[in-house]
Amino acid sequence: MIKTFTVLLACQCLGELIAYAGNLPIPGAVIGLILLLASLSLRPGLSSAIESDSLALLRFLPLLFVPAGVGIMVFAGRVAHDLLPMALSVVVSTALTIVVTALVGQGLCALWPPRAAPLTTPFASALHADGNTAPAAAEIAKVDTP
Repeated sequence: MIKTFTVLLACQCLGELIAYAGNLPIPGAVIGLILLLASLSLRPGLSSAIESDSLALLRFLPLLFVPAGVGIMVFAGRVAHDLLPMALSVVVSTALTIVVTALVGQGLCALWPPRAAPLTTPFASALHADGNTAPAAAEIAKVDTP
């Protein structure tokens, strides 16, 4: 766990240092994530070393939303006053993010040929024996019959 924290914090601190020293308009945390991605790409053994601890840390991710919720409650009057512009900016930025993410994803998929074997992750469902991800007809029949 300490090795994982060290790697994650080192990437974030380096990102903050680069953003501060270069007077860049990009947040240091984003630069740190790019550095983490680069280090994971260059050293494949690193990903296996920090994977289990990183997945364990993801369980506590919702705690990071507590300060934002407290801030909204503290400034509830101002939020109510500026609700329409805030809601509009959230909707527009979300739609723009979805469009840009889809375009970047399509561009990246066009760059790399498909792999011979499917990529397995802890989040991916197991493939059936015939190679399809859809449930077999026999399994559907089991669910539909009482």
